[in-house]
Amino acid sequence: MKILHLNAGNETGGGMSHILSLLNMLDHDEVILGVLEDGEMFRRARQLSIDTVNFNQSFPYDLSVLLHIKRYIEEENIDIVHTHGPRANVLMNMLKPSLSIPWVLTLHSNPDDDFMGNGTKGKLFARLHKGAIRKADRCLAISDSFKHLLLNIGVHHGKISTIYNGVDFNVLPDQNSYREEFGFEENDFLIGMVARLEPVKQHELAIQSFAELNRKNSNTHLVLIGNGSREQELKQMCTTCKLDGHVHFLGHREDVSSLLPLMDVTLLTSKSESFPLVLLESARARVPVITTNVGGVPQLVPSNKYGWVTECNNITATLHSAYEKDAEERKLMGDRFYNFARSRYSSNHLAQQVTKIYDLMYKSPLEVESHV
Repeated sequence: MKILHLNAGNETGGGMSHILSLLNMLDHDEVILGVLEDGEMFRRARQLSIDTVNFNQSFPYDLSVLLHIKRYIEEENIDIVHTHGPRANVLMNMLKPSLSIPWVLTLHSNPDDDFMGNGTKGKLFARLHKGAIRKADRCLAISDSFKHLLLNIGVHHGKISTIYNGVDFNVLPDQNSYREEFGFEENDFLIGMVARLEPVKQHELAIQSFAELNRKNSNTHLVLIGNGSREQELKQMCTTCKLDGHVHFLGHREDVSSLLPLMDVTLLTSKSESFPLVLLESARARVPVITTNVGGVPQLVPSNKYGWVTECNNITATLHSAYEKDAEERKLMGDRFYNFARSRYSSNHLAQQVTKIYDLMYKSPLEVESHV
């Protein structure tokens, strides 16, 4: 059985980590990653010895790539196509009538938020994407909330499988990273936020809430890991709030697993999420979290034993609560979080569930509904 995973290739956040983690756990002789443009995902897949093909789409609306993808599927005897992301989903929907193989789709984000801030054009693309989603033979939702989202889009319940995200808990952080290397003092309170600098992540809430905490506690620091279109806007906001020297923009990093253990807590202020991989990474680092109540967060952080699930208007108060908690209590929360997540959300478990879907789809797409 050969499965082609198709993605735009411009992912750098949780979506990329999910895809690469899954492919790395699957049989490398059976999976191929197809990307539409050269980028970090293509390079990192190669480093993991994952077979990878770049279809070289000239620009996001270049439909000539359809012919190249179709030819590749036929020449390589691909048995299943598994798409990730709006561009790949829409292209596969166009190809589907000319192919006779099953199409599996993973929904990584809310289609209404994918084109946030793009006005009428964004609404049109979101509608086009939703139409494509409805045509897939199987939709994988990586949280219960996304299962309901798929149902609301109009996907038949028999075509949906809920398969939670996962990370490799056997990955150990690099012990050579210390606070001093970044200029932090031993008693500094570090808040880490790993998120693309895009509107859906709502960094303004993080910065505004942190400003309130920092006014009363000068040993606090907000560490932002990720890049994106809002970088200059957010840096200006920090200057306006007089937070220079206390908010640190580290940009995109490939050593997130080594940076997170340096933090006292991690923060996520997203408007929308599926099953936030960064929270699993925080659990692996044994660091408690502060997060908005979005997507699969209730499954990841089911009680305050592991962290704080809060509303947008209560982030400031929650930051104060985390700061005031004894360091040993925070450590205990982090250990609980690690043990809870490790037993439920490993990348190995994710791969086993996805493989089951492939096996059933390969035998007969009609059998999936009665087995999953």
